[in-house]
Amino acid sequence: MHVRKGDLVEVISGNDRGKRGSIKAVLRERNRVIVEGVNLRWKHRKPNQKNPKGERTQIECAIHASNVLLVDPESDRTTRRRPEAAGKGASGAKVTKSPRKKKEASAAS
Repeated sequence: MHVRKGDLVEVISGNDRGKRGSIKAVLRERNRVIVEGVNLRWKHRKPNQKNPKGERTQIECAIHASNVLLVDPESDRTTRRRPEAAGKGASGAKVTKSPRKKKEASAAS
């Protein structure tokens, strides 16, 4: 998957198009991500002893991973992430490269 937990992303399609937020969770088996503040839905909670009135809360629901693009923290623009080998004789470490910037970014970001 092209994004990881904690990455800053921008939604590129759907009702929340243009919104930005960090990724809270990645659901690999369903190819979906949960983005903070995006795709909010109302959850109705039944009354119980702790909360005798019940309540309505807003929760973030998952959106498809293809609907988000990574935001480059340096340029503050959306970009694609392309993994490339670090070089000949490297210890298998992958370096993440942004196509818009012709320089390498760290693998952790």
